[in-house]
Amino acid sequence: MASSLPVIRRLDLRDVLFKQYLDDVEAGRKAVFSRYPVKSSMELTAGLVIYSYTPANGDDLLLIAARCNIPYDTFATLNRWQSVPALTQSQRILLPSMPGIFVPEEPQNDLEKLIFSSRGNAPGTPITIHAPDGSQQRFRFIPGDSFYPNERFFFLNPGVFRFPLLNYRVTSNYGMRISPISGRPKMHGGLDLAAPTGTPVFAVREGVVSETGSDAVFGKYVIIKHENGWTSLYGHLSSIEVKNGARLRQGALIGKVGSTGLSTGPHLHFELRENGKAQDPRRVLRQKLTN
Repeated sequence: MASSLPVIRRLDLRDVLFKQYLDDVEAGRKAVFSRYPVKSSMELTAGLVIYSYTPANGDDLLLIAARCNIPYDTFATLNRWQSVPALTQSQRILLPSMPGIFVPEEPQNDLEKLIFSSRGNAPGTPITIHAPDGSQQRFRFIPGDSFYPNERFFFLNPGVFRFPLLNYRVTSNYGMRISPISGRPKMHGGLDLAAPTGTPVFAVREGVVSETGSDAVFGKYVIIKHENGWTSLYGHLSSIEVKNGARLRQGALIGKVGSTGLSTGPHLHFELRENGKAQDPRRVLRQKLTN
């Protein structure tokens, strides 16, 4: 990509470069969504052009996406936004000519880590983007791709509970079950998320560490107190990376998956409690689980 990006002054056909951009978008969409001939990711990406634009008063992400005929997913991943941005007239943003997802080579925010973890083996073309701030940023571009449901929810709903792991397999849901330890029916107050020992565990929401320790059931555990009477518990950890009283942001590393306490293998036991009462995390997290 050239370091000098074409600059669109206004999203209006009276702007010659915006008209050119729309022509490039039309060509890009035809190339991506055409059934014949089928092109490789590299062939498609060869037609990608990046423009620069400074938002006008009243512009927002959805308005720009509609005018440009490009999904907001594409703008979000290229501009590295973790949530819907509050656009200002003092910032320059990047407008791509082709729909798709930009997977960063080095993910920085929680959304990028989520995207990176779910597309590790997805085909894509390495590209270097010269950002408005002068930095060079490396991505893998996947033409025609879009947010997965959990990524879309995360982007549109900042501040809600996120999942404590990026990669996991649900081995036991919330509710009555046959205990793998005793073999008898027992209420299971959380989710068991299987993952390799040492997998990072993240805080599901900002809060304060109210308790850490080790007991016979949960093994090494962390409890975080959140606003509005919520607490989260993380059990069977192999290590604890936070201290009591620490104030954490959402997505902060708190420990690593293990198999301490009453456990039949490496996994995270995760609970959410409202005013001391366990709640089904699936209802609160509102994400589709991978079973």
